[in-house]
Amino acid sequence: MLRPSAPCDSSPDEERRADVSGRGHPKKRVRIAEPEQAVAKAASAQLLVLAEAGQGRKRVRPAQAQAQVEGDMADDGQRKANFSALLGHTNGLSRAGGKPAASRKLLIKNFKDKPKLPDNYTRDTWQKLHEAVGTIQNSTSIKYNLEELYQAVENLCSYKVSATLYKQLRQVCEDHVKAQIQQFRDTDSLDSSLFLKKINKCWQDHCRQMIMIRSIFLFLDRTYVLQSSMLPSIWDIGIELFRTHIINDKTVQNKTIDGILLLIEKERNGEAVDRSLIRSLLSMLSDLQVYQESFEQRFLEETNCLYAAEGQRLMQEREVPEYLHHVNKRLEEEADRVITYLDQSTQKWLVASVEKQLLGEHLTAILQKGLNHLLDENRVADLTLLYQLFSRVKGGLQVLLQHWNEYIKTFGTTIVVNPEKDKTMVEELLDFKDKVDHIIEVCFLKNEKFINTMKEAFETYINKRPNKPAELIAKYVDSKLRAGNKEATDEELERMLDKIMIIFRFIHGKDVFEAFYKKDLAKRLLVGKSASVDAEKSMLSKLKHECGAAFTSKLEGMFKDMELSKDVMVQFKQYIQNQNDPSRIDLTVNILTMGYWPTYTPMEIHLPAEMVKLQEVFKMFYLGKHSGRKLQWQATLGHSVLKADIKEGKKELQVSLFQTLVLLMFNEGDEFSVEEIKTATGIEDSELKRTLQSLACGKARVLNKAPKGKDVEDGDKLIFNDDFKHKLFRIKINQIQMKETVEEQTSTTERVFQDRQYQIDAAIVRIMKMRKTLSHNLLVSELYNQLKFPVKPGDLKKRIESLIDRDYMERDKDNANQYHYVA
Repeated sequence: MLRPSAPCDSSPDEERRADVSGRGHPKKRVRIAEPEQAVAKAASAQLLVLAEAGQGRKRVRPAQAQAQVEGDMADDGQRKANFSALLGHTNGLSRAGGKPAASRKLLIKNFKDKPKLPDNYTRDTWQKLHEAVGTIQNSTSIKYNLEELYQAVENLCSYKVSATLYKQLRQVCEDHVKAQIQQFRDTDSLDSSLFLKKINKCWQDHCRQMIMIRSIFLFLDRTYVLQSSMLPSIWDIGIELFRTHIINDKTVQNKTIDGILLLIEKERNGEAVDRSLIRSLLSMLSDLQVYQESFEQRFLEETNCLYAAEGQRLMQEREVPEYLHHVNKRLEEEADRVITYLDQSTQKWLVASVEKQLLGEHLTAILQKGLNHLLDENRVADLTLLYQLFSRVKGGLQVLLQHWNEYIKTFGTTIVVNPEKDKTMVEELLDFKDKVDHIIEVCFLKNEKFINTMKEAFETYINKRPNKPAELIAKYVDSKLRAGNKEATDEELERMLDKIMIIFRFIHGKDVFEAFYKKDLAKRLLVGKSASVDAEKSMLSKLKHECGAAFTSKLEGMFKDMELSKDVMVQFKQYIQNQNDPSRIDLTVNILTMGYWPTYTPMEIHLPAEMVKLQEVFKMFYLGKHSGRKLQWQATLGHSVLKADIKEGKKELQVSLFQTLVLLMFNEGDEFSVEEIKTATGIEDSELKRTLQSLACGKARVLNKAPKGKDVEDGDKLIFNDDFKHKLFRIKINQIQMKETVEEQTSTTERVFQDRQYQIDAAIVRIMKMRKTLSHNLLVSELYNQLKFPVKPGDLKKRIESLIDRDYMERDKDNANQYHYVA
């Protein structure tokens, strides 16, 4: 089927081929050539040929005047071309020339004369179309067939009536829209909701009417309008007319926008509203391209005012968790409004308005009012919400970060600075660290900034009280690594040591920790109180990894001494057996390298002759193998196992060396005074009283004291307890642990300070030897970079003066702040 109803783009030389068969005759190939005028306007008359193969019938449409046909026919005259035109006007057939052939050419040319329309055709056709448009606008039934109306429009457009038709249609539509405005001007008594429904119905009707009208005038829309770039389409005419004459009317627009805003306000206040009506009206404003200028600006202004007032009011009335949940609820509601009926372009500004008024204006107030409370009570869900909301606001996380830092410092300082909390300080620090880590992981999504701020805050507050936290951490580790600690399994102990190491990292005075840790480790190793050698070595490995090999060299030396001592004792026992002088005492000696172990004050005591003899035997054995060494016996660290024969039967008493000396006296008598025991043993007063107290006032009372009491006085007498009973065979009688005195703590701390002075001196000499000449400020700066412990500038100055006095360095003669190294 060929329907050239619009201008054809093919060149004059191009040909179209179609098979046309006559009734009962063989098929002939028909070649139809386009005329040179094929590219003329759509209104020019062209012939439409419908060829139905095998049917032998052709018809020409639409009503276009004449077609001139020239063709070559067969000589027999029986073959005929059966063509008919709509108007019944045909031209004669003539030969195109040439000899008869198997195929004949049928040449179809353009009309030579432009066909004319019947009189009054244009007026009558427009009248019919006008009537149809009117019935559509009045929502009544159309009495004409839609295809007939469409064909009428096509016919008019084909005869250059398009411009007139377009203007007439526009005028009809405009008159109708103008007539609609009156129903909205007399609505003062009409309820806002009813008004909105009325305007919405008018809009819906208008859209439906314009769709119907456009379908009838579609040919006009797709030819004349499409070729004229300055003309709006029929649909756009409808939009433009409705916008100009109805929505741009101030009364209608104000009442429409006011009504929509009122519905949104009611919904925000919790009332149920017709959301589909709002959605339809806002879509109307968007289609009419007045959404932003007429609605969005006012909507955002009212939203700002609403939430500004609500934020101020609720911050006074509600607690922070409740307020945060309200803000989150509001944000969700506004997001739902965007999805349901607002334009997407509004989302950014709407959400920003809610965040600014409910959050941005109250960031500091929210944190000051409720952050500490949330953190103290570990309100994980509320803290998670707080972080999520603050991350939405510009600068919100930065403000939260500052208050987070302040909270950690404040809370941590209360733990560290208060001496009353010394007993529980480390436990509280570990619990606080666990709590903070959990909050960062769950609530703050492992934000690196919060992690780093936490570390800085911990380091700040834990060093506000110099040295004490380091000392207490060392003692806490000692309590966990001692034998008898049944609180944790090996895995739990390992996890606990890892946590302690995290706290340990924040301490500046790590040498203080080392001093106290070394003292406690010595007790555990020598008295055999270590819970696990694996745990001890694990802790040592952690310290080495954290502080380097130099930090743990002495501690590793202590373990090495214990291992070597075992080998020495194996050799000593063989030595005793070779002497053929068996002793009733089984002696075990630990040989300690003085540089590795803490300094112990020697105490001269009176040992039984048999013990003295055994000591001398060991001394001869050891010095015989290691000439040039000096042995110093430390009585305070000794312990023994005594075999006792009492009424209940035979028992073994596991006691210290001092307890041993006291109990051995009762082989010679049943009663002794404190003064007599002191003279016989040579134990100093404080140690003796603690020893007697453990034997006479503890759980296992081998001795009785007269008079009875908790403390041992100079005039008391000690009597052997013949009625002593105990369910165990081997009984461990613990020495009464003397609380570490202030003097002992001070002594340990002073030793640390003395060691620090040596380190400072060594660092100064090392720097000056390398740099030769250096100013005071640069020297101090270098020292701070090298020293691993906190030091005051005044202390550095004293050490510099000391080295100048000892001729390690000298001041410049012209500049007192310049130093020179003295070789």
